[in-house]
Amino acid sequence: MNQIRVGVIGVGHLGYHHARLYAAMEGAELVGVADPDEARREKATANFGVRAFVDWRALLDAGVDAVSVATPTVTHAEIADACLRAGVHVLVEKPITDTLASARALIDTAARTGRLLQVGHVERFNGAVMALSGVISEPKFIECHRLSPYPGRGCDVSVAHDLMIHDLDIVLKLVNSEPIQVDAVGIPIFSDTEDIVNARVHFASGCVANLTASRVSMERMRKIRIFDVNAYVSTDYSEQQVLVYRRKPGRVPDGVNPMTWITVESLPVRQGEPLRLELESFVAAIRGESPVQVTGEEAYRALALAENIVEHCRSHR
Repeated sequence: MNQIRVGVIGVGHLGYHHARLYAAMEGAELVGVADPDEARREKATANFGVRAFVDWRALLDAGVDAVSVATPTVTHAEIADACLRAGVHVLVEKPITDTLASARALIDTAARTGRLLQVGHVERFNGAVMALSGVISEPKFIECHRLSPYPGRGCDVSVAHDLMIHDLDIVLKLVNSEPIQVDAVGIPIFSDTEDIVNARVHFASGCVANLTASRVSMERMRKIRIFDVNAYVSTDYSEQQVLVYRRKPGRVPDGVNPMTWITVESLPVRQGEPLRLELESFVAAIRGESPVQVTGEEAYRALALAENIVEHCRSHR
């Protein structure tokens, strides 16, 4: 296969960067973009020299092998389903869709059409997260904090779907066990949905995860701490830094401060723009060079857990 002809549906805040990266990517050709907003279309045309369409269906008619769908969540199911049925591979931004039923239907459409469906859980491609794969073996407790100032976008859904879902996906990947109990609290501050959520998730393996997400914080924070049977791991997504704390083997000698019996290792982290790595993985999967990195099934599990958390928040408000 030669150049993969790609398009971007929705060139708002995130979709614009999809277009930017495809336009510069070796092995991909940005054919065009689609967005009902005239200013966004003009910006994409001026910066990338591509055709811009009002209707995403016209972009499909222009002849594309694959698309990124970066539209509001409520439109994911309709647009991604139509693209798959048209024989086009799809990378749809997270969350996969706005309901579990539509997510399942989308996964089924991809299977029937033989087209690839990848979901944009971009934190999977953060160098700090990728560095965890060789360190974590049997997590017992995980603590996640994802905080940011009010964004003014994406607030049509709960912060559990907008922000926390990143960490839910990563936790599910690390634990590799089914959640069996959820306790959660969430409150709206500026939007009609939860702007702050704290959730405690118990897994069949015995692991417990405590997650906090807020989009009304005065500071930004994206951290995950993992207590494994062999180590304590502290990860900073923003700094792309991973520190591993381990107890030295053997008994602590008498008179020795136990805190000196701990080693600290900074893991090597692959530096790079996570979104670029995500899009490159999508193109590589289309070429058959690697499997899809975030499947529809994995995204479905993250959405199911987010839905469970939101339901618990609202039933106990």
